[in-house]
Amino acid sequence: MRLTRLAVATVLTLPLGVTTASAGPGPDPLPISVTTVLPAPALALPDPREAFPLVPDTVIVASGPAATVAGQLATAFRPATGFALPVVPDAQPGAITVRLTGGDSAEGYRLDIGDDGVELSADRAAGLFYGVQTLRQLLPPEIDAATPQDRDWVIPGGHIVDAPRFAYRGAMLDLARHFHTPDEIRRYIDQISRFKVNHLHLHLADDQGWRIQIDSRPRLTAVGGAPGTGVRGIGGGYLTKDDYRTLVAYAADRHVTIVPEIDMPGHVNAAQVAYPELTCDGVAPRPRTDIRVGYSSLCIGTDATRRFVTDVVRELAAMTPGPYLHIGGDEAHSTAHADYLAFEEWLLPLVAEYGKIPFGWQEIAQTPAARDAVVQYWNHEGDPGPTVASGAQVVLSPADKTYLDMQYDLLTPGGLHWAGTIEVDEAYDWDPAGLLHGVPEDRVLGVEAPLWSETLTDLADIEFQAFPRLPAIAELGWSPRATHDWESFRARLGAYGPRWKQQNVRFYESPQIHWS
Repeated sequence: MRLTRLAVATVLTLPLGVTTASAGPGPDPLPISVTTVLPAPALALPDPREAFPLVPDTVIVASGPAATVAGQLATAFRPATGFALPVVPDAQPGAITVRLTGGDSAEGYRLDIGDDGVELSADRAAGLFYGVQTLRQLLPPEIDAATPQDRDWVIPGGHIVDAPRFAYRGAMLDLARHFHTPDEIRRYIDQISRFKVNHLHLHLADDQGWRIQIDSRPRLTAVGGAPGTGVRGIGGGYLTKDDYRTLVAYAADRHVTIVPEIDMPGHVNAAQVAYPELTCDGVAPRPRTDIRVGYSSLCIGTDATRRFVTDVVRELAAMTPGPYLHIGGDEAHSTAHADYLAFEEWLLPLVAEYGKIPFGWQEIAQTPAARDAVVQYWNHEGDPGPTVASGAQVVLSPADKTYLDMQYDLLTPGGLHWAGTIEVDEAYDWDPAGLLHGVPEDRVLGVEAPLWSETLTDLADIEFQAFPRLPAIAELGWSPRATHDWESFRARLGAYGPRWKQQNVRFYESPQIHWS
């Protein structure tokens, strides 16, 4: 818990005559178009004279590495259509063509839809994948059905050229306060990747539990992952190394990078229960199942602490192919300030020694070593000065705008409200480039929407807190500033509601949105 318009961008948002209102009867359902996509594309030009019918003999043309993404497209469309949709290597008319162009855009794509075919092209596989997510939104919500549907399938005509504004577009899931199973995490990966989110930050250890296997420290999970760990003693569990590697691979297939976090030098009570030598008096603290923060601290500078931290960093880095390793660093209220600075000056280079870019909450910006790290700004009431002055790249997660565990209002079930309540408009209506005075846009690596699990026990809780706010944060991370428009966004979001219902996603039907 955390207490304390690009020149290239042109977007046509709402079709003529479509309006929205905050009260009274809602507008007619928003017609599906290249302009109704979430997140908003950089360039979206509809062509109402053109449309591509998906029919039983439609084929998907792709070869080489593009065939993998073409297979994902076919897999997404087959259940509801009942069509074979074979992936074939040779070009032919009336097909969906998926091809790699081999340029320099890591995540951009181009989509052209006409009567005679669909062409999806991108320089890299990630761009093709994001183009597939756009295509999925250009068919009716029933495309997500698990069984064949008796209806016509027509993709509206038009032209999209798209690429992200920021390289890092993240979501965070807390496994320490309540453990979430690999199946639940996979489901969350599926959902966030639909909105072109490309990083999943896993909070793996905290005062209430330790959720990742470390071979050299087996008591971490034997004790910290045992039944009865977590808030209110509900649950227990942890990821084995095989679980973790499988999740990393599953995420990579969807172009999501896993960012693991072990929070320290605070938030370490579970580790100290398992290994009392990490305390300064050598006495194990009692297990904690409450939601307080700030009371635990590693004993800074001891050989036992340095060996422990090195073991954890070494093993976690070895099983993580992504570039980042998150070392927490927040709310270390029980660590003397001088000790905190010394610890971070030792720890951040240690992470780099094991081949990873260190990542930490904004408190790490107090140390000179943070200039080579990624600083995650979260505390909207704290002093942003060190973050601004550090010169580091910044990921923005202001708690009063992005924390998905905050209640929508004081009457919604679950969640907390220490950072305030966050309705959809508050999650959407801010600009990452203008949040921190003195941090220019080229230092903003991206945005992340954290979801802490003090009140979340299952997948339904996760989905209710995340949706529909996560698409708001995703659009801030992906779409050009020029496309930022609340009326357009809430119309497009309302039109997405039937898709969540088709997918059996439990989402909050915000009264701010006219749900189709």
